[in-house]
Amino acid sequence: MAEPPRTDPIPESHQEEDAGAVFVLQSKGEWWDAGYHLTTAIVSPLILTLPFAFRGLGWGLGLFCLTPMAVITFYSCYLMSKVLDHFEKVGHRHLRFRELVTDVLGSGWMFYFVIFIQMAINTGIGVGSILFAALLLEYISYDYMGFNSAMPSIQATLAPPATGKMVKALLMCYTVIFITFYSVAVSGYWVYGNKSSSNILISLMPTDGYSLAPTWVLELAIFFLLLQIFAIGLVYSQVVYEIMEKKAGDVKQGMFSRRNLIPRLILRTLYMVFCGILAAMLPFIGDISSVVGAIGFIPLDFILPMLMYNMICKPQRSSLTYWINISIVIVFTCAGIMGSFSSIRKLIHDANKFNLFSDDVVG
Repeated sequence: MAEPPRTDPIPESHQEEDAGAVFVLQSKGEWWDAGYHLTTAIVSPLILTLPFAFRGLGWGLGLFCLTPMAVITFYSCYLMSKVLDHFEKVGHRHLRFRELVTDVLGSGWMFYFVIFIQMAINTGIGVGSILFAALLLEYISYDYMGFNSAMPSIQATLAPPATGKMVKALLMCYTVIFITFYSVAVSGYWVYGNKSSSNILISLMPTDGYSLAPTWVLELAIFFLLLQIFAIGLVYSQVVYEIMEKKAGDVKQGMFSRRNLIPRLILRTLYMVFCGILAAMLPFIGDISSVVGAIGFIPLDFILPMLMYNMICKPQRSSLTYWINISIVIVFTCAGIMGSFSSIRKLIHDANKFNLFSDDVVG
């Protein structure tokens, strides 16, 4: 009789070498926990810039762009959840996006490409969190995406079996997205129109001694913005923490034992200090993040999930699903190439303005 599929995602012989994954697997979350993490990762203070985007696009084009992007990102996450469910059913529960990509595509260089992009994205978000906390209302010139790369780690926190739970989490997440994104975009642009600032909260701030909102309302908004940006930084930093703690932990002792807790605190503190130094040193982080976003966010969010679904779930080549996926890959590959050239050109153009540890943020 054939052996049943292995349900342990980490071979017993490697468990002592992979403390990061073992500690993650101790989580017994439900679908609403995953939904909270997804919502935290996507619904960020960036939505306060949506009225400004509508200022350049207008009502028709603004809604036209916002709606398809919501549909495509949901679809991308849905396909990713199906790929993860497929591997769990055959006894291999993936915990890391980079290992999932390597398992599907079988390319050694892809593993290191994904690691590099994940580290760049997560470090950029860590830096952005510190900048936002320090500057409070300054516009961050890159968006918080890259959420697909965090999905395996989020799904790993679910109590097994995780099959089907991520779809519920996505529905919860995108319900919140629909309410928040559209309400901010529509109401902000309806009120301010072509006078919408790069961050709609700035429009409420006192000008010439006159404020459009009570001071306590603005202070409360800033407080919740800080809480949200800290939560976002924490969610995305988990990928970096897991890489750092892979060898530093001792699985024979408890996750919160002194042996494991002290190294984790030291490593995480050093990482945040590193992000703080970058935030102070690189006032042109926006330009750098734009390059990373074009090269990294688009493949991780809109190309690899479609390719992996077609390769693993194998929809018929004559099916609508197959060709929708291929079309998305082609469109976003072109968008990524154009975005890469554009962001690199802007980086070069702004190079003469760069001064380390400057108070003026470039980009």
